[in-house]
Amino acid sequence: MPVRTLNATEALARLHDFDTLIDARTEDEYALDHLPGAVNWPTLNNQQRIDIGTMYKQVNPFEAKKRGAALSARNIAAHIEREVIDKPKGWKPLLYCWRGGNRSGALATILGAIGFQVTLIEGGYKSSRAALLEALPALAQGLSYRVVCGPTGSGKTRLLHALAAQGAQVLDLEALANHRSSVLGHIPGVAQPSQKRFDSLVWDALRHFDPARVVYVESESKKVGNVRVPEALIDAMRASPCVDLQLNDHERVALLLEDYDFFVKDPEAFCERLGALTELRGKAVVASWTDRVREGRTPEVVLELLTGHYDPMYAQSISRNFTQFAQAQPLVLSDRSPASLANAAQALLAHETALAPAT
Repeated sequence: MPVRTLNATEALARLHDFDTLIDARTEDEYALDHLPGAVNWPTLNNQQRIDIGTMYKQVNPFEAKKRGAALSARNIAAHIEREVIDKPKGWKPLLYCWRGGNRSGALATILGAIGFQVTLIEGGYKSSRAALLEALPALAQGLSYRVVCGPTGSGKTRLLHALAAQGAQVLDLEALANHRSSVLGHIPGVAQPSQKRFDSLVWDALRHFDPARVVYVESESKKVGNVRVPEALIDAMRASPCVDLQLNDHERVALLLEDYDFFVKDPEAFCERLGALTELRGKAVVASWTDRVREGRTPEVVLELLTGHYDPMYAQSISRNFTQFAQAQPLVLSDRSPASLANAAQALLAHETALAPAT
């Protein structure tokens, strides 16, 4: 059966039409970023691609192509034996590689010869990435947001989870970024995605939202750890109505000690992260904090961090960047318990329902 092609823009719009989305690039290329839902069937693996590239330059292209073809054939055979033998005749895969050339083309030719309806993305990942970035602004600006604001430790992320549990549309940028969005926000042992991967994850989340319903999102800065929030999205968020989440200081400290329990278990790691604040707070202040952490007085240090460092900076940032914060809806939590957050989510959703125009 002949292999079909789709341009990248149409392919992104029709991802749901295909049974399997196959990325024929190497493992490392796939890990850096891939289209949402894609599985990795490398035509050449990491080392093979390096070896063939070296042969191409140091020997000659003809010898490299012969060797590459042999390796590709073996790898494709393994993919077919592992993944394709049980596929029905009506199985419809969508394939891509870096630029839609040899690697995906070789796999597509063999799958097409078997009799499957195979489609290739013209221009491969490179064109798809460009099409995704081009589509992001309109996608981000076509949604209505409610921005959950509140100082550090007030339970913003927990409220998003409570809202999601009650069926609300939630965009959790910190979860997508694998970071808790502060100088102390790195999660030990968890790497952040590449910028390309983060962009793809954001695009994938946005495209699944219903534009007729509100999307709840936390009041993030332009960067979440090392990744940048797409400009069109941050602009839309900053122009949106806000919710002012409030929780007393004692509960905020307790909440942070629960959410950052790895710092409680490893005081030296906490002290190391506190060192990143030396330029802002001075050596003497940071030394006082680290001494007390080592003495087991971490709650005391966390309270000082909140009231003396995070709260003033957050207040300035919110008032400067979120244009509707002055009219924010107050939402006061009695405590940090799941029941309190569930009640707050329910009240927030009821408020939104009351504001919604009658149909």
